[in-house]
Amino acid sequence: MSQVITLGQFIIEKQADFPFAKGGFSRLIRDLAIAAKIINREVNKAGLVNILGETGDTNIQGEQVKKLDVFANDQCIAALKAGGECCMIVSEENDDVIPINSTISQEAKYIVCIDPLDGSSNIDVNVSVGTIFAIYRRLSENGVCTSEEALQSGREMVAAGYVIYGSSTMFVYSTGKGVNGFTLDPTIGEFCLSHPNMQIPENGKMYSINEGNYIHFPDGVKKYLKYCQEIDDATKRPYTSRYIGSMVADFHRNLLKGGIFIYPSSYGAPSGKLRLIYECNPMSYLIEQAGGKSSDGLNRILDLPVNDLHQRTPIFIGSKKMVEKAEEFMAAHSAVEKLV
Repeated sequence: MSQVITLGQFIIEKQADFPFAKGGFSRLIRDLAIAAKIINREVNKAGLVNILGETGDTNIQGEQVKKLDVFANDQCIAALKAGGECCMIVSEENDDVIPINSTISQEAKYIVCIDPLDGSSNIDVNVSVGTIFAIYRRLSENGVCTSEEALQSGREMVAAGYVIYGSSTMFVYSTGKGVNGFTLDPTIGEFCLSHPNMQIPENGKMYSINEGNYIHFPDGVKKYLKYCQEIDDATKRPYTSRYIGSMVADFHRNLLKGGIFIYPSSYGAPSGKLRLIYECNPMSYLIEQAGGKSSDGLNRILDLPVNDLHQRTPIFIGSKKMVEKAEEFMAAHSAVEKLV
């Protein structure tokens, strides 16, 4: 019988590989895992209790807030505050940063940027949703963090990950030395190593995009989609279209099987829709650690300057060769635009 390695054991065993990863970092990952277990419990029984549907409120993104969104946000904030290793939180659900002003947290070394429940528009129809997080080291030595400290580029991340709540619940994260996945064993209440050293195939046969918005996409995206749909035996086209509408779910499938996820700019969202700090940056960090690639169509996502807590960006993310091919179409479109 093979040995079961829990998330906690794995972090302790790997701690020596990361000079920054002292006990505080291990506890921070533990705090996120605790929040994930509580959210998972509520997701699994959401249809049985009054936790589905909308609250009637609107978040900073102008989106209707779902009841489970609020619950997930409260649990993440509570776990991070109680743990004492986080000095400031940036959440999709909150307009401003959430400073943690306890005496312990003023000496904490980490800032956590989080999307507590990605794909929440799918909650009511029992489709996989997830939690996305990015971890940064604070810039100041101690005291209360300033909001400017959250505006670090993706290159400055020390760790990133996501939790997917599906047929099984997985905690996937990286500290810059590869990507590892842990599946929740409900019989013991622990995340156990199930997917060590995850690597995305260099190429794939699936593309994920909301083709219902095709008419509003840039010409470069339209031409790439036509390329994906052409018959070509040498490149095994046409590719298969797979779009769930939950970034975590689409990303997770492509990470395992190969593919590309695209959320481009459009007529109604000229800057794209997904947020840079707590969606695109952490997922880009993970995909690069897994051997893939991520860009806004022209530039590496992790190199983009961060100017706003809820900044948006287009994103092309997944298998390296698929992203590079999409970038070729986007670059050609950009060159034509400059000539016009």
